[in-house]
Amino acid sequence: MARLSTLFVMSAALCWGLSGGIGGMLMADGWDPLVVSFYRGAIGLVFVLVWLALRRHGSGLASRQLWFWSVVAGLGVAGNFSFYFMSISEGSVAVAATLMYCAPVFVYLVSFALRLERPTPIKWAAIAMVMLGVVLLTRIYEVGAGGVTPLGVAAGLLSGLSYAVFIFGFKYAAPHGSPQAILVIAFGALALILFSLGDADQTLAVLSTPSWPLFIVLGVLGAGVSFILYIVGLNHTAPAVASIVAMVEPVTASLFGVVVLNESLVAIQLAGMSLILVTVTMLSVSSSVR
Repeated sequence: MARLSTLFVMSAALCWGLSGGIGGMLMADGWDPLVVSFYRGAIGLVFVLVWLALRRHGSGLASRQLWFWSVVAGLGVAGNFSFYFMSISEGSVAVAATLMYCAPVFVYLVSFALRLERPTPIKWAAIAMVMLGVVLLTRIYEVGAGGVTPLGVAAGLLSGLSYAVFIFGFKYAAPHGSPQAILVIAFGALALILFSLGDADQTLAVLSTPSWPLFIVLGVLGAGVSFILYIVGLNHTAPAVASIVAMVEPVTASLFGVVVLNESLVAIQLAGMSLILVTVTMLSVSSSVR
C-alpha cells in the first residue's frame, strides 16, 4: 500500500507538471490566465463533488470553522493557479514552476512570524540559498535577460506564497471535516472568485472554442484527478518521501516547456533551478522527519 500511495503522489505531481505546460499552450493561443485558471478549478470542483457524494460520512459541512478555513484554502489555491499561469505568460513554464516550488520557504517564513516554527541559522541559510537560486534562475541582475519579466518573477513567487496559504488553510480545516469537503468548499470559492475577476466574454467563449478539449484535460489533470490522488496518497506515504517525489512537478513542467513549447534555459539558469529544487526538498524533508 505504501508503494501504491507513493505512486499516487508521484502521479499527482506529474499531472500538475503537465498542467503547467497545457496552460502555457492555451495562453499562447490568446486565452487569459484567469480564464485558464477558472476552468482548471471549476472542472476540479466537479471531481471533488463526486468524491464527496461517494464519501459523505464525516464531511463536517455543518462546522463554521471548516467553512472558514476551507475558504482561506480556496483563496490560496485561486491565487496559486492564477499567479502561476500569469508567471508562465510573462516568462516560461520552467521558471514559473520552479518559482512556485519555493512554497515551503514561504511556509517557513509564515511559521516564523506566527511562532509556529523556531528559526535556526541552518533554516535561514537554506532560505538564503533558495533566494540565490531565484536570482540565478530569473537572471534579474541582467536587464532583459532570461526572457522573464519582473512581473513574471513576482507572479511566480506569489504563486508559491498563495500555495502556502492553501497549505495553512487546509491544515486548519482538516480537524473539522473530511478532505473532500474541504476541497469542495475551496474549489467552489475559487470558481466564484475567478469567474468574477476573469473576462466574461472569454469565459463563455471557451464553451464553443475548438480548444475546449485542452481545457478539459487541464481541469482533469491539473485539479480533478491530481488533488484526489495526492490526498489519498498522503495517507500512506511518509512526508519525507512525498517531499522528494514532489520534485516531479517542476521537472515535468520544465521538460514540457523545453520539448513541446521550445523554451530554453542557459547554464546559469539550470544551476539556479537545481539550487532551488535541492534546497527546498531538503528543507521539506528535514521538517517532515522531525
